[in-house]
Amino acid sequence: MHDRSVHGVRVPAFLYGTAWKEDDTRRLTLLALENGFTGIDTANQRRHYHEAAVGAGIADFLAGHGGTRDALFLQTKFTHLRGQDHRLPYDPRAAVATQVEQSYRSSLEHLGTERLDSLVLHGPSSATTLTDEDWQAWHAMEGIARAGGARLLGISNVTRAQLELLLSRAGVAPAFVQNRCYARRGWDREVRSLCAAQGILYQGFSLLTANADATRHPTLRAIAARHSSTVAQVVFAFALAVGMLPLTGTTRDAHMREDLASRDLELRADEIERIESVVG
Repeated sequence: MHDRSVHGVRVPAFLYGTAWKEDDTRRLTLLALENGFTGIDTANQRRHYHEAAVGAGIADFLAGHGGTRDALFLQTKFTHLRGQDHRLPYDPRAAVATQVEQSYRSSLEHLGTERLDSLVLHGPSSATTLTDEDWQAWHAMEGIARAGGARLLGISNVTRAQLELLLSRAGVAPAFVQNRCYARRGWDREVRSLCAAQGILYQGFSLLTANADATRHPTLRAIAARHSSTVAQVVFAFALAVGMLPLTGTTRDAHMREDLASRDLELRADEIERIESVVG
């Protein structure tokens, strides 16, 4: 499976996630692009990401390989104050809408671009509902999208109930949901089913790290052996087969190539069904 179209925007089948890379962020972003990734996921949250270094890696790639910005899919996030550390991309005393705008402008500068392909709300400020702060942030993001500053919007770290609430009131519906995907929860089946019903592309992250037990499961190991592939490739091929957009944050050159190769691994219907039932 390769690139797909979401509301007329080309979206790659795989995203490279840049969280927790710190001083290695620039090198690894460049390496990912050199290995064939065209989609980059980051956030303007210095606590877990180094967005400016992501932009430097992108600039290195474009300068060294003759690529164009339009060939890339760049996704970043606005993170509420409680998710930040002291290295803030906005004025903490400002209204939430102003914080969104300041974070967005900072992201454009970091990434060396005039427009984002995707702007994501980096998780609601409540674990159970959407608060007034969340709605202020979402409406500000809608304004950016309507002005052409972000081609698509998304939300991450949400429950099904929160997503239902967002869909009931949003002026611009999310094109993406990005969640940590646990096998023990049916690979986030409840949220995935709502996304499928609403035409939302589900982005799954931590598909390997959140599922250490599942990756050791005899079912996955047997399927990997049958296809002469790695268990990681089976997990990513499964994700693609059920309609996910998977993220990988691997730091190893060989694993980057292996992960991308999973796009061409075709699992049988019975194998997909068996993986769906693996709970780790």
